[in-house]
Parts: sequence; C-alpha cells; structure tokens
Amino acid sequence: MTQNKQKTAGPRMMAAEAELKGLMLAALDGDSASHRTLLNRLSSRLRAYYKSKLARVGKGASEAEDLVQEAVVAIHIKRHTYDPTDPFTPWVYAIARHKLIDFLRRTRRSFVDVPLDEADEAMACDDYIGVESSYDIRRLMQRLPETIKCSMEAVKLDGLSIAEAAKRCGLSESGVKVNIHRGLKTLAALMAQEVRL
Repeated sequence: MTQNKQKTAGPRMMAAEAELKGLMLAALDGDSASHRTLLNRLSSRLRAYYKSKLARVGKGASEAEDLVQEAVVAIHIKRHTYDPTDPFTPWVYAIARHKLIDFLRRTRRSFVDVPLDEADEAMACDDYIGVESSYDIRRLMQRLPETIKCSMEAVKLDGLSIAEAAKRCGLSESGVKVNIHRGLKTLAALMAQEVRL
C-alpha cells in the first residue's frame, strides 16, 4: 500500500464508522429514515464481504445475496443489543460472520474449505440464538405465501438441508432456493414496515 493510501484509509474508515454509527443511533431513537438508510448502506458493504468470503469456497453471488438478506434481518432483530459505547462496524461484522458460519454449516462444507481465519469461529457456540428466538419471526412468516413459508421454516428455522426441505415442501431444490431468497427479501421489507409504524 502506498503512503498516500495509508494516510487516507484510516480517516475514510473512521468517517464510515462515524456515519454508520450515527445512523444506528438515530435508528435506535426511532428515526425510520435513518434505519432504512443504514440497512441500505450495510447491504452494499455486506454484499462485498460475502462475495469475497464465498469465492474462497466456490460459492457465488446468489448465496452472497441470501446471506446479505439474512444479516440485514439479524441486524434489525438484534439492534437493541448494540451498545452505543462500542464501535458499530465490529458489531455488524460479528453478526455477518455468524451468518457465514451458519451458512457453511448448513451447506455441510468441510472445515477444510473454510478460510483459516474463520475455522475457530466455526467451532464456537452461537450465543445469539436466544435473542433471535425472542423476536416473533414466525408471526411475520405467517404473511408469506405457503410455499415460501414452508421453504423458510424448513431451512432457516428447522435447519434442514435444501434437499430435505425440497422433499418436505414438495418442491425442486432450485424452487426452495428461490423461495428462501424471496422470503428473506419479503421478511426484510415487512420488518422495515414495522419500524416505520
């Protein structure tokens, strides 16, 4: 890295942290416009993060997009756990890493395929499951079309593989994948509506 890039990388990162943290704090105070802006900005950052991580294990853009949606939903659900005295982006990327590890587990990738810096976390116990279960995600899922709801419940809530979910729901594997992608987008939109209310 050149000296000029080193000089500007720090201030740029600090400015991005300050902007995102400011949006989060405003969102926590009930500013729905800030909340929407925050989720949009995080989506683009998370998309780049997931694409680079998934490229290492031979996965592509559609899996990255699904993970972006999952992470955005998790950030929305867990927003009350954020401590405003802490930096914001490490909190976001901790959630993003957990979603990546969950994805790798679900797809039954061997730990040989997991990037070395992720391997220790892949073995760690997830401590945020209780927070997610406290949010009434099933209530929102009742608003989804039946085939999408079946796919989402099977894979995201019951932990089935795509093949197992396809059998349970009477769909093709690609149909389950499409339903999950659509379901995650719809859930994110439903959550954003609730924030606006």
